[in-house]
Amino acid sequence: MRPLLLAAIFLRTFLLSAADIVYPQTRKDEVVEEHFGVKVSDPYRWLEDDNAAETKAWVKAQNKVTFGFLEGIPQRVKIRERLRNLWNYERFGAPIERGGRYFYTHNSGLQNQRVLYVTDALDQRGRVLLDANTLSKDGTTSLTEIEPSDDGRLLVYGVSKAGSDWQEFRVRDVATGEDRADLISWVKFSGASWAKDGGGFFYSRYDAPKEGDALKGKNEFQKLYFHKLGTKQDEDVLVYERKDHADWGIHGGVTDDGKYLVMTITQGTDPKNRVFYKDLSAPDAKVVELLNDFDADYGFLDNDGPVFLFRTDLDAPRYRVIAIDTREPERAKWKEIIQQTGDKLDSVSSVGGQLICEYLQDAKSALKCFDMAGKPVRDIALPGIGSAGGFGGRRGDRETFYSFTSFTVPGAIHRYDIATGRSTVWREPKVDFDGAGYETKQVFIQSKDGTKVPMFITHKRGLKLDGTAPTLLYGYGGFNISLTPGFSVGRAVWLEMGGVYAVANLRGGGEYGAEWHQAGTKLRKQNVFDDFIAAAEFLIAEKYTSPAKLAIQGGSNGGLLVGACMTQRPDLFAAALPGVGVMDMLRFHKFTIGWAWKSDYGSSENAGEFSALRAYSPYHNLKPGTRYPATMVTTADHDDRVVPAHSFKFAARLQECQAKDGPPVLIRIETSAGHGGGTALNKVIEETADEWAFLAKVLGMGRD
Repeated sequence: MRPLLLAAIFLRTFLLSAADIVYPQTRKDEVVEEHFGVKVSDPYRWLEDDNAAETKAWVKAQNKVTFGFLEGIPQRVKIRERLRNLWNYERFGAPIERGGRYFYTHNSGLQNQRVLYVTDALDQRGRVLLDANTLSKDGTTSLTEIEPSDDGRLLVYGVSKAGSDWQEFRVRDVATGEDRADLISWVKFSGASWAKDGGGFFYSRYDAPKEGDALKGKNEFQKLYFHKLGTKQDEDVLVYERKDHADWGIHGGVTDDGKYLVMTITQGTDPKNRVFYKDLSAPDAKVVELLNDFDADYGFLDNDGPVFLFRTDLDAPRYRVIAIDTREPERAKWKEIIQQTGDKLDSVSSVGGQLICEYLQDAKSALKCFDMAGKPVRDIALPGIGSAGGFGGRRGDRETFYSFTSFTVPGAIHRYDIATGRSTVWREPKVDFDGAGYETKQVFIQSKDGTKVPMFITHKRGLKLDGTAPTLLYGYGGFNISLTPGFSVGRAVWLEMGGVYAVANLRGGGEYGAEWHQAGTKLRKQNVFDDFIAAAEFLIAEKYTSPAKLAIQGGSNGGLLVGACMTQRPDLFAAALPGVGVMDMLRFHKFTIGWAWKSDYGSSENAGEFSALRAYSPYHNLKPGTRYPATMVTTADHDDRVVPAHSFKFAARLQECQAKDGPPVLIRIETSAGHGGGTALNKVIEETADEWAFLAKVLGMGRD
């Protein structure tokens, strides 16, 4: 072993074993359940009750230990200052045009929440229509839904408090800036869609939860309603519900011509869906079950009268575009508009009489335009390797807007002229970060079963490959979600600290379509962990880093990824940052929307799937006396997506099992925050600073 690397490992071991951390005492109960003849212990189940005084005391005690450790890290203050300085730049959202008015969001730099502006001209800033920073004293109430009416006179907006998935909808008069009396409560996983005449809007909601269950009770039986302006919510018209299907999500959107209400019926998080519709021009029209086989993903794009366009993976795992004439809906009469290619058709926008298609070419964006009949019009050139998104609009629009970003370039907003194909920069952020000093490369690694898995690696130019670089490997691998290049202030600071940043595009994600996703689900979930482990081994073999310098990170399903990999290969990693993770794979379906994840994970109520879940469930696979990586679990008290009990139980068990001479294993519990969306910027900065400070400490950065 090289002397420098040996010295680094010795120094790291010395520093960590010298840290005298006394973890809070965590009560253990004799809770044992039998699943298909297998007895499973769950000694920390009492931590599932987040309202209990004992749980709150445990949270307080854990945070005291964690923040005590973090406060002793010399780099922490400088990292936080750098994050604040770097984040202090103007950020814009893509404009939405309605009735000759443009609506867009703006953050001046260090505002906790974005501010909504309205303007009559793109070259003018306009005026503040809604400042979410004024909605709460601590900046934890966020703006979620933004939906102007067709004439631009009214705005439905949604707010979330303390990071919860629950939303309230209100209606604001755009001219006066005043709210109307309309108030809609208990909205979750829903947008708002205006009726053509602006007299009201459609939305989805759940029944009000029982007292004390708002953040952990099951979310079932979603219903679609119509709210007429000027009326109370209890007078809203129930448009559609299914009392026979607790797991159906019901989402409604009005077509641009105002004639149809198109209803997308989901079942958990499975990409497959159903599509029903209702003719709004006929008052007594019944709901028509157009696509009811639940055999594919059908994303409604647009309609030309009774002819509906869909992006679908039916007989096309990388997606295509088809047309269905609702007057003759038989499958034999469906028409293919854009055929499947070798790249995944990740999204399609129907705007200005064109279909703007974003393809993923090995997880990188490529853009092509077609006319409404599927004839190629042009390609849209992008500034480099990165991710493009946006292209919102309607059939009659002459322009649309999109963003482009990469790992080292912040996202500029571009205006695209549909007739000429010309792109111009509308807003470009000015960030105190020199991206030219860094490089990104894409490599393809071989997983355990021989599958080729792409990975992006970003680092300072001229990096010496000697195995000593502190490296952060990030992954997700689930729910058909694709990880594509994107700028992050936090990652930029990590790069400035001398770190290498790697993103692995694991199976279970959506980078290559339905087959890639399915290869990482249910009984095949271990493929995801094998891919991530192979990515780590590649970084070590190619001498980017070593096990003493390698950290892993992921959030939500990515938190599960980190938890599973650190329990399966604790020798491979020096540090782990599992965020808001799904850690108890036998009980995830019992809380909030957790039941919806069965399409990806399976269920412990199924014998075969129970065995697979039990084999990798992070909480259940921790073994006493094992030397686990230095770990800082992160979660939040208002996370009602992945309830914090997952992280609580995992952290308690990890502290129990960690080897006596092992590195620190901590949990950081944020208050007045949720699963991540809408989190106040000051809290984001604090948490990111703590994560990087933790890694600086346990990886020996700046010391060897």
